[in-house]
This record gives sequence, C-alpha cells and structure tokens, in this order.
Amino acid sequence: MSVESIHVGMDDIDSPEGGCTTHFASLVVERLSTLGARWSDYPNLIRLNPNIPYRTRGNGAVAIRLSIDTAEVDGILPLVEEMVREYSEEDYPNTNPGVVLVGGKIPTAVQSFSARAMWRTIPVSVADRLLKEHSIDHIRRGNGRGLVGAIAAVGNRLEYDHTYELIAYRAVESTSEPRGVDEQSVVEMDQRMEGRLFSNVDPVTRRALIVPRGPDPVLYGIRGERVEDVLEASSYVKSEQSVDRMMAFRTNQGTGAHLMHCVYVSDLRPYMAAIVHGVIDRRPKTTEGGHVVFSVGDCSGRVDCAAYEPTGEFRTVVLKLEKGDQVLVHAAVRPPARTHGLTLNVEGLEIVRLAEVCRESNPVCPHCFKRMKSAGKGQGYKCFSCGFKDREGTKTKTLVDRTLEEKVYLPPPRAQRHLTKPLARLGKKNKGVPDRLVGRWYRF
Repeated sequence: MSVESIHVGMDDIDSPEGGCTTHFASLVVERLSTLGARWSDYPNLIRLNPNIPYRTRGNGAVAIRLSIDTAEVDGILPLVEEMVREYSEEDYPNTNPGVVLVGGKIPTAVQSFSARAMWRTIPVSVADRLLKEHSIDHIRRGNGRGLVGAIAAVGNRLEYDHTYELIAYRAVESTSEPRGVDEQSVVEMDQRMEGRLFSNVDPVTRRALIVPRGPDPVLYGIRGERVEDVLEASSYVKSEQSVDRMMAFRTNQGTGAHLMHCVYVSDLRPYMAAIVHGVIDRRPKTTEGGHVVFSVGDCSGRVDCAAYEPTGEFRTVVLKLEKGDQVLVHAAVRPPARTHGLTLNVEGLEIVRLAEVCRESNPVCPHCFKRMKSAGKGQGYKCFSCGFKDREGTKTKTLVDRTLEEKVYLPPPRAQRHLTKPLARLGKKNKGVPDRLVGRWYRF
C-alpha cells in the first residue's frame, strides 16, 4: 500500500457572529481518522498578524498534517469542500473560507509567505499567484481571503518555538446559552499546575481568561507548555455545559512570533507588527479616556505611541518614562486618521537604558534649612522664614532615583494578544516538531 504525506490548511471558517475554524478542524480530523489517516503532528493553530483590520477574533488559521493511503488523497479536498458547505453556507454567510492541500515537501515560497503573514498585510492576489505558480489544490469561497491564512498555516511548521492549547467545545445547538464555566475551578487549576500553564488567569482581577465571550462552540481553551499539561488541566475545569468534543493544538500562541522585526520609524506601515528601537523624545501624558501617549525617535524620524486604557496598570509603567530613555517598543502600527498621525499601539516595552534625570530646585537656607524663593530676576534668593538673602545663590541639581528597571514590561494577561510572549515564558523555547504524539490528544 502506497502512503502519501499531505498538509491541509484552512482559515476564515468563522465570523464574529459564530462558528470557529478550530472547531471545523476537529470535525475534519474526526472524518479523516475514519479514512485511516495517520497524524504526523498535532493540529497546528497558527495565529497570524493580529493587526489585520478584517480579521475575525484571534486571526487564527489551522494546518493538519498526516499520512494517508494514496488512493484516498484525491477524495480529501472534495470531502472538505462538502464539509465547508454544510458548516458555513447558512449560519455564517459573511465568511470567506479558504482551504489548501499541499503534498510532500512544503515549497520554500509557501514558507516565506507564511513568515510574512506573521507581521505584514498580504493581498489575496499574492496568494492566488502563489497557488497558481505551484499548482496547489485549493478551495476558494467568497473573496478568497481565507486562502491567505490557509497557505500561511501550512507554511509554518512551528520549528523555533511552540506552546499547546487544549480546546474544549460545547454542542453547536448550545452556543446561544451561557457556558457556565466555574471560575474558581479555573483559578484552582492554575494554582495546582503553576509553572506548567500560562495566561489562563489574570493575576490582578483573578478573572479566568480561558473562556471566550462570543456565541461560538468553544467552551474553554487552556494554554500550556506541554500537551500532557493542558490535557491534565482540563480535568480540573468545571462547567455547567458539558464538553461535546476536545482537541489539543500545537500553536505559536505565547511565542511573540509576530514581533521578530526591528523597523526604522521611516519604514513603518499601517497594520505592521514591529519593534521600534528608539529614544523617548516626548514625556508621557494621560489623555481623555485614560490613554497614555508619548513619542519615540530614531535616526530616521519620530512617531507617536499610545498605551490605551484597557492595558490597565501597564500605563503606570509608561508614565514613568523620561526623555532620553532608550527603549524597544513592541507595537501594532495604527494608520493615521483625522485626529492623529501614524501611531504605535504599544503591546510591550523593553527598557534598554534609563537616562539620568536631574531635577532642579531652589537652594536651602543655611540658617533655618527651609527652601528659599527667588528674590526677583538677577537678585538671587531669599528665605521668607528668617529673611536671609543670598544674591549669589543658584539652583541645585539632584539626581532622580528612577523606579523603573532595564527589563521587559507587558500589559497584564487580560490585555495581551494571543501571540504575546508572557513574562512567565521569557527565556523559554520549545523547539522542533514532536517525533511522536500522545495517545489521546482528541476526544470526539
């Protein structure tokens, strides 16, 4: 029997009103398993550039990688196309599903496309051209936008860092009802498995972050370092709605994969995910709505930066920046509008070097040790307590004790992107593709 290795990528099989690409992927995995598929990797959940304006929720695409009898290969794409039609044609009319099937070795051009999709905007026309040049079989519906994510998912093998997410799903007919996940059980789960999970509970608000808010089939999603950890963690979560199915994904969540490019200010473009290495040239200030704004400059120009109100206590850190501080700004590039120019939406901040800051103050009276005041232009200083005058007095300079440290600062987990590498993961990397899969990484 001849066996062929294939990769199937899929995206945009969801919408803000419901549906879920990962849920659809679990249905495909279930169906292909009945056809004798042997899985070479866990399903890959690939989060793409989170700044794309027309994304749905987390901008996640999925790739499944398998070996199957060559006689079955030609039937896979028609099977998936029929499943897409059944899943999305009535309930989710505004989506633009895309599916691609790549056999054997993944073309270098597909890998390059995937790398670019992590931090730039890619037109559908570029995806169309790539599919044509490499004769890649695909399914295109709507405006074809889903093909961008589908190609990008196939091209990303998660070789340099990865984490895992165990996603539990409820029955589709229950998506209009409250999930009823017990938050205390999530907090206890997080405490029990400390160091093995990340970004599942906000440490300040104690809010469970594993539960989505939309009317989709996801009941909860648990993020961790190893597949065994997220599978174990799921056994501790309690909810009113029962788990209809669950599946573990290997993913780039929590890896910071979108922030790998340091970009000059003059080269910034709307919707880019970029790091800007520069110097604070305008001190932060709080604006209406609770947002904190400042500006940073490099040898090519300067740009405004904003830490928005939802970033919570992170704004306290930003407000302590001073002119001359050297920083790496982790950011989403927001396009100019009527009320502002091109702006960096700050996702994180690494302080490279703190500037020395001096504060000037009036001299102290040598007799009563009170702070003197100006006696008038060119007339020195006068102590209004004892009457002492010092015509030669000058302001004193005092070095300010900076409370910031030269390190990475991030918003709290509740305000982080899916891709943000949390503080708990700094210095950690899970490299390579697993050579074997655990026994029960899905339950249907």
